[in-house]
Amino acid sequence: MAYGNEKAISQASAKGKVKWFNATKGYGFITLDNGGDAFCHASALQATGHSDVPPGTTVVCDLADSQRGLQVVSVHSVDISTAEALKKTLLAAKSIAYSEPSAGGASGVYFAKLLERMGIAEQMQPKTKYPPPGGFSANLLMTGEAELAVQQKPELLHVAGAEVIGLLPGDLNVITEFAAAIMTDCKNGEAGKALVKMLQSPGAIAVFRSKGLDTP
Repeated sequence: MAYGNEKAISQASAKGKVKWFNATKGYGFITLDNGGDAFCHASALQATGHSDVPPGTTVVCDLADSQRGLQVVSVHSVDISTAEALKKTLLAAKSIAYSEPSAGGASGVYFAKLLERMGIAEQMQPKTKYPPPGGFSANLLMTGEAELAVQQKPELLHVAGAEVIGLLPGDLNVITEFAAAIMTDCKNGEAGKALVKMLQSPGAIAVFRSKGLDTP
């Protein structure tokens, strides 16, 4: 049984659910929303940082025709749209990376507490990797030390080759807000106002958004 990305795509961004997947054998099948099943080799999951996915997981993928029928060429995303889907994805991952909580990083402190809240902290601990203090968890994706990385969106986007598959679902996601203000006794008030105005300009907003910072 062979797999190759050179196959011509016959269906782009097709959506479906995992019918079954055997990580030991290295393949499984996706039941497509538009009908039928597609063969999925483990290598098609690599871009998402997964080596295993539980049944029922929603995926978005590109398909190609083969002698045996439809085959998944690449998987763009794995469902983390609900708390239960996120839990399944985390438990299925062989390794994850997030900031060391004891280093004081906001995302690491929060995510460690979230794992406890979800009741899977003990299961995740043996397969957790930490970047150096002040480092980027997505770097561990690039070195192959982790399959999934968790950090604030700008930090994930900072690492070339990392693909953000989504935000934490619903009320599990915490938004950090930044604000600009001028002190009442500021000696350079006009310059401060000019800076704030510049930060609200279309050009600045475009830069913020390109770095993963959402604006009002």
